[in-house]
Amino acid sequence: MTWTTEIDPRQCMGSGMCAALAPDLFRLDGAHAEPVREEIAEDGRALDAADSCPALAIVVRDGPRTVGPRP
Repeated sequence: MTWTTEIDPRQCMGSGMCAALAPDLFRLDGAHAEPVREEIAEDGRALDAADSCPALAIVVRDGPRTVGPRP
């Protein structure tokens, strides 16, 4: 299965939490984070990053279904 990751640059505050948790999935680009790749294999670290984001700027989707952040 393939997931997609998105970071809303209007919400991202550039804390770097996602890049610290999963540097091969997320990176800081100036003042904001961005996914290294938009499509990834299922990876729990992407969900951990979405859950840990202080601005809730990360969304992880499995097709049309949102899987992260978890409720």
